Parts: sequence; structure tokens; C-alpha cells
Amino acid sequence: MKLIDWYIIKKYLGTFLFTMMIFTVVMIIFDISEKLDDFLKHQAPLSKIIFEYYAGFIPFYLNFLSPLINFIAVIFFTAKMANQTEIVPILSSGASFTRFLYPYFISSSIIFIITLVFNLFIIPNTNRLKNDFENIYVNPKSENTKLKTHMQLDKNSYVYIENFDNNQKVGYKFSLEKFDGDVLLSKIMSDQIAWDSVKHIWKLKNYSIRTVNGLKENMLIGAEKDTVLDMRPKDFEIHDNIYSAMNMRELGDRIEKEKIRGTGLMVNLLLEKYKRFVYPLSAFVLTLMGVSLSSRKVRGGIGLPLGIGIFLSFAYILFIQFSTMFALKGGLPPIVAVFIPNVIFGAIGIYLVIKAPK
Repeated sequence: MKLIDWYIIKKYLGTFLFTMMIFTVVMIIFDISEKLDDFLKHQAPLSKIIFEYYAGFIPFYLNFLSPLINFIAVIFFTAKMANQTEIVPILSSGASFTRFLYPYFISSSIIFIITLVFNLFIIPNTNRLKNDFENIYVNPKSENTKLKTHMQLDKNSYVYIENFDNNQKVGYKFSLEKFDGDVLLSKIMSDQIAWDSVKHIWKLKNYSIRTVNGLKENMLIGAEKDTVLDMRPKDFEIHDNIYSAMNMRELGDRIEKEKIRGTGLMVNLLLEKYKRFVYPLSAFVLTLMGVSLSSRKVRGGIGLPLGIGIFLSFAYILFIQFSTMFALKGGLPPIVAVFIPNVIFGAIGIYLVIKAPK
């Protein structure tokens, strides 16, 4: 590590933090102007707005916009160095362009590690705060009922619920069928199934149990019965933002259950899992592109490199959204969808390095 390396690292991280603070202020101002009517309409307490909503809002959007923030920071201070003729003496002293990139990748490694830690351990918890607030004070659902749910609990057990009220934690027209291969062993039906949050069990009301043993059948009818099932009320939630609020353990458990249940949510779950590991790689990809674009001194100062950088960073974020939609609607494998933006823009970065002034 030489003095110039420390100089570039301080410039990189300092500009990144400064840009992040500017984005934070701008995001909060715009969000307040947009959501103020919702806060007043649903009488959101000020303490919850500050310590729940914005405590989740700020980390979520800073994490989402970190590629843009990172790219702008790299281009801004690198173009400024080039404009002040600081890069030419470095390369003229015999240092290769690869050696010049060394402090940049130390800085981007620091950002990568911090972003990865936030993605895996912090963002899910702050998202839970934000999502819980939004589901009550911003976008409350007047009809919080999931209709016609089919679910496989294990290899031989299948559940159907006509409708489930997420507010009351009560389902109606419930049935549970158990098979041995293709042979029906038993079928439980009830008019109502309710979750007991104290005992963590399900209560059946007006139920019937039909058991089949070869040619013999038995029928048992009752008014109320307690039962234990491998499902929870959260399995019937209809909000779109629930997966981003799951920690890695909860997400892994949900994926394992989804392999059995097959409710059609596997792509959403896998996308959320892979995003947390893959998207922090944007720190390296966009740093490579940013340095290559802005290390040349051009007429007009830093305006042109900064404009190109903003365009490419927005293109990167849009590409992420497009690949996600192709995975959700077009059958693209989730692991491919999350890697495509980094692969394509990484290739562009390598090309720009080759063409950069040496």
C-alpha cells in the first residue's frame, strides 16, 4: 500500500458516503411529499413514522440504489482527478492501469462486504419494520382474504381452504386428504379452521373425519377438534412484500416447504435468496466501468463522464428489473436472472478497461 493508494481509497469511500447522504436527504423529502396524505389519512403516529417506516425505508432504498450511488461516486472523483491531471503522472511513473485499479478494488471490496452483510442480516429486519408499517398505514388491504388455496403439507397430505381471512386467522371450507400412493386413507372436512395463537394449534369446527380401510369406511362427526398441522397463518399472507422481510433461516425453511407444497411461489423465493448474494457484486462491476469511463481527461470537465455514468447505472438497475420479470413471467431460471446483469455489464467493463488510456 502506497500513499497514492490511501489517497484514492479515502477519495472513493469519502465520495461514496457523501453521495449516499445526499441521496438519503432527497429520498426522504420526495417520499414525505408523496406519502404525507397516507400518513394523515390513516393517523400514523410520528414515532412509528420515524422509528419504523423510515428506519426500514432508508436502508432498503440505499441498498437498492447502491449501484447507482457507487457508480456516481467513482465517476465523480475519478473524473475530477483526471481533470486536475492527477492520473497522468501516476500512469507516466510506470504504474500499469491494472496497478492503478488496485485501490479501487480494495474500496469496492469494503463496499461489497458491507452490502453483503446488510443484505443477509440487517435489511430483512428493517424491511419487516417498513412492511408492517406500510401494510397498516400506507396500503392497508380492505379485503385481506386469500381464496382457494391448495397446499401439500408432506408427501401424502393435501390441504384445501376455500378462503382464509388473514385478519381473523380463520379459514372456511377446509379439507385435508391423506393418501398412500394413489389410495385415499382419510379425509377431514370442516366448516371452519381457526388458528390458536396461544397453543399454536388449529381448531376445527363442525368437522367430519372419513377413514378408508379397503372396502370399509368409517365416519366420525364432531363439533370441535384441536389438531396440529405443518402450516401457519403466514402461509396465507397476500402482501407482495413478505419475502424481503424474511431472514435467511426463514427464507430457507420456506423454500424447503415450497418444494413439497408447490404453491407457485418458488421463483419468488429463489429470486429473493439469490439477490442477496449476487447483487453486492455490482460494487466490482460498476467500479470497473466507472474508472474506465472517467480516467481520461476530456474537454468540458466531469460533465460528460458523469452523464454517461448516470445513464449506465440506471440501465443496470433497469436491466435487473427486466431480468426479474423474465424469471417471474417468462420461465427464466432465477439463478440466471440474477447473474445476467452482472455478467453483461462485467463484460462491458472489461471492454472499457481494454480501451481505457494506458
